[in-house]
Amino acid sequence: MELFSYTTDENVAIVTMNSGENRFNYEFFEQFHKLLDDLEQIDNLNVLVVKSSHEKIWSNGIDLEWIAKNMEKDGPGFFEEFAVEMYRLFNRILTYPMITFAAITGHAFAGGAIMSCAFDYRYMRDDRGWFCFPEIDIKIPFTPFLNAIALKAIPVRKLNQMQLTGERLTAEECLKDNIIQKICTLDSMVPEILEYAKTLVKDKEMIKKMKAELFSDIVQVCKDELAKHNKSL
Repeated sequence: MELFSYTTDENVAIVTMNSGENRFNYEFFEQFHKLLDDLEQIDNLNVLVVKSSHEKIWSNGIDLEWIAKNMEKDGPGFFEEFAVEMYRLFNRILTYPMITFAAITGHAFAGGAIMSCAFDYRYMRDDRGWFCFPEIDIKIPFTPFLNAIALKAIPVRKLNQMQLTGERLTAEECLKDNIIQKICTLDSMVPEILEYAKTLVKDKEMIKKMKAELFSDIVQVCKDELAKHNKSL
C-alpha cells in the first residue's frame, strides 16, 4: 500500500497522506523519508504541502496498537527504538530545505499535532478537526525534543495548559494563540496555500542554511536525545 502520493503545481509539491488515521509506524516513516528524498531532488520544487485523504483526520500520531504488539514481543526497549525514528522524521521536517505547510484537513492529535509543529506554516480546516495533546491521559510524557518542537509553534503558557489538561482546540482557538496561521474551508485550503506558496520562489540552499541556523538549538536537543540511545541523526 502506498501511504503517500503527491502532485506538483509550479514550485509546490502537494503530498497526501493516505493511510486513514495516518498513524506512525516504521512503514510510515520509511515511506515518508523516501518521498522526501525524491522531492528534494526535483530542482524546481521549493515548497512542500502535506494534507490527508481522510475525511476528518490529518494525523492521530503514534500507532498505539502496533506499538503494543511489538512491545509485547520485544519488550519496552522497542518503544525507545521507535521514538528514535520518530525524532529523526520530525527533525527532518523541521530542517527540510523547502518551505513547509501542514494543511491540517482534520484532527491533529498527539504525535500528529507535534509533527505539524515541525512545519513552517499550519493552515487548519474551519468546520471539523481538533488540535490536541492527549498524552497526559494516555500516559506518554513529552520528552525534551518533543517539547522543543511544540514550543516552536505554541507559546509556553498555552503549551503548559494543553499538556496538563489534554484540551481539544478548535481552529479558532488555535488561531487566537498563533498556533496556526490561517483558517480555511476544506475545499479552499489547498488553493489558498498554493496562492501564497507560488510566491515563495526561494533558493533551496538558502532555505537549508536559514533553517540550520534558526533551529540549531532544537536540532541539538534531538541529537542529545538520540545520544542517550547511542544513536545519531
